[in-house]
Amino acid sequence: MTIPTKKRIWGWFMFDWASQPYNTLLLTFIFGPYFAEVVTAQYMSSGLEEELAKASAQSAWGWVLAISGLVIAVSAPVLGALADNSGRRLPYIWAFSLLYAIGAASTWFAYPEGFNMTLVMGAFIIGLVGMEFATIFTNAMLPDLGSREEIGRISGSGWAIGYLGGLMALVFALLFLAENSEGLTLIGQHPLGGLDYENREGTRFVGVFSAIWFLVFMIPFYMWVREPKEQPARVKGVAKTALIELGRTIRKLPKSPSLANYLASSMLYRDALNGMYTFGGFYAVGVLGWSVVDTGVFGILAVIGGAIAAYLGGRADSRFGPKPVILISIVALIIAAISIVMITPTSIYGVMVSDEGLVAGRTASDIAFYLAGILVGAAGGSIQSASRTMMVRQANPARMTEAFGLYALAGKATSFLAPALIAATSALSGSQRIGVTPLIGLFLLGLVLLIWVKPDGEDDAIWESEA
Repeated sequence: MTIPTKKRIWGWFMFDWASQPYNTLLLTFIFGPYFAEVVTAQYMSSGLEEELAKASAQSAWGWVLAISGLVIAVSAPVLGALADNSGRRLPYIWAFSLLYAIGAASTWFAYPEGFNMTLVMGAFIIGLVGMEFATIFTNAMLPDLGSREEIGRISGSGWAIGYLGGLMALVFALLFLAENSEGLTLIGQHPLGGLDYENREGTRFVGVFSAIWFLVFMIPFYMWVREPKEQPARVKGVAKTALIELGRTIRKLPKSPSLANYLASSMLYRDALNGMYTFGGFYAVGVLGWSVVDTGVFGILAVIGGAIAAYLGGRADSRFGPKPVILISIVALIIAAISIVMITPTSIYGVMVSDEGLVAGRTASDIAFYLAGILVGAAGGSIQSASRTMMVRQANPARMTEAFGLYALAGKATSFLAPALIAATSALSGSQRIGVTPLIGLFLLGLVLLIWVKPDGEDDAIWESEA
């Protein structure tokens, strides 16, 4: 049965909706800060001073991200080449979706007492790797959904829908699941369904909730998304051919300067953006003394900003192309990063402020941090949407999944860089606040490299010469 194009597009959209809670609930706004709280307390109980315990917890979280990034960096291009040479993508999406669900649900075992670091970190890595790999193969389907002029709008709409999914999941989790130190959710009630707040079962159930959310909302994807008929499946010699083709693609990168510079640029600015996302909760907990619920409210505002900006950015992408959208987004992220560094509990950009609550108990510094978070969410939403349409323009149309594998490699090859720079700078300065300043430098380097990126990618003659 032939699936109408509109249904295929909506099925493709639903992957973003279904998968976003791993980023929103687990990586950034709920489980990440919970990890910081529990591991810091564990280190302090072993005799470490508070600041050293916080630094050690941040280091452990960095290792989680670095290990998962290394697995993705090494494997993504090879898997992409395998998919291109076999003519199949959906089986890979199904397999990695299963890893997503297993990894997310397994965070239930992150007990506050007797916290098993190896088990929790391992489970989280499995889920994160599953989510990232499934995303690679889903992104590679984007060119099949519309013309070059249409894919910017499609990508932006998909990213906006993903943000809305993350927002809905986050609001539910904050209202009914995630509890603060007093055992209360955002609406002042104990977690839903009799979950034991003393053992933080509400917060720990967020991972199970994310897995259920993913499996339910992936149903339209599985029903409506199909492999392109013009890509016949091949089974003989696929692995060998894939490795040969991948090697050839990498060797030819110097002959494709626009693609090479784009991969390098996106490597830096995406690494910096991921640093802002993954350490935002740690930063707010350590510098401003926020709780898991506080960071969740911050997340709601950031996600709303991201959804709106992704939608509008997709329209701008279709009209002006992805490069201007990326440039403006990087400038906005630099402004946000500088602002975050200049916010302390008692000052904003060096101007002293009161530490008394102004609105709903939030201080001036809290409000300023919320505004910076909205800017990060907005710029982050638009830049991620535009980045994948830019990759479509830069890549060889015949090797699209492999190209997104390289894109994932570029995004993960230096995934250790932002955490390492933050850790080193924090240690040398003795300040969590100063520790995030390297992100500004990474954004600036990414901005400079974009100068050599052609808005419409390489000439067709380059790809024809490789055929």
